[in-house]
Amino acid sequence: MNPKITLDHLGRGAVVYVRQSTMGQVAENTESQRRQYALAESARTVGFASVVIIDDDLGRSGSGTIERPGFQKLVASVCTRSVGAVFCIEASRLARNGRDWHHLIDLCALVGTLVVDPDGTYDPRLVNDRLLLGLKGTMSEYELSLLRQRGLAARDSKALRGELRFALPPGYCWNEIGQIEMEPDERVAEAIRMVLDKFRELGSARQVMLWAQDAGIKLPVTRRSAIGCKIEWRRAAYHSVLQVLRHPMYAGAYVFGRTTNRTTGGGPRQEDYRTQQADERLEYFAPGSSPRLHKLGRLRSEPAADIGELPHAEAYRQKVGAWRTCAADRSRSLCTMRPRHAGLLWHKLRPSLPLSLPWR
Repeated sequence: MNPKITLDHLGRGAVVYVRQSTMGQVAENTESQRRQYALAESARTVGFASVVIIDDDLGRSGSGTIERPGFQKLVASVCTRSVGAVFCIEASRLARNGRDWHHLIDLCALVGTLVVDPDGTYDPRLVNDRLLLGLKGTMSEYELSLLRQRGLAARDSKALRGELRFALPPGYCWNEIGQIEMEPDERVAEAIRMVLDKFRELGSARQVMLWAQDAGIKLPVTRRSAIGCKIEWRRAAYHSVLQVLRHPMYAGAYVFGRTTNRTTGGGPRQEDYRTQQADERLEYFAPGSSPRLHKLGRLRSEPAADIGELPHAEAYRQKVGAWRTCAADRSRSLCTMRPRHAGLLWHKLRPSLPLSLPWR
């Protein structure tokens, strides 16, 4: 028996912490589960009579972005001095962020709990063991950051070639060979063209919305879910009209990076949400790499159109509704179709040759 394991440790019992990061690993990587559950038998072989298995965190990441009830139960057990040793298959199973890892190690040092893995037995109260545990926690956190960095680099490389697939706006779809083509459903394409035509006629996104609502016209909206994306028809709303007018793909450009993730709060209660990026921060933009659905969009050297008041629309405004010159009507409704040159990262991508479709 290891000399670090005393009768006091054996009398308090052991805890085996079992965790896998995703539900896919839980379903497919069953060998890792067997190895982790086998630690209970190893603890009994050492001499622990009471062994508790905590597996509430199967399918939960240890990066610290989500709540882990199993880890909280482990910390609570250590604080009550009822745990003599914590068994884990490797350091990354306990935590992949420095906050949780060092918090647990500090508590183990305070109450005299050992940390045991296949490489050895560590007593956090000893300087050398504390140093090794600190290195293990740092390497575990670094490994997660490295995996994420590799994944993002692979994603950006694919987007640079114009081959990265993502959810397309209504009116476009991916074909079998990975190219962008127009939606076979002509109702969707005609609805998008109608919005762009009415904007040219009326000169305001708000007036287009009012006209569509008065006419009872519904617009296609992409609904995302766990099983995929599908088109839904909804009553015209101001934001849906702006999304059509601002999307550069309707002017024939492949663009990636229009939205980004933002995080609020911290710890297990932090929340992630998506937000629109400014034109100057678009990551990948390739004019002419998708079918052009309408001639209203302007790209690069093409002249910009006034998206506020159009003189020829003056006579039609009274028929649609009260005119209100607000900032939303006059500020950059088509700016994404005509991104500015300053600060914009342009990449020369290999154009994707779309399938030829008849123009209707």
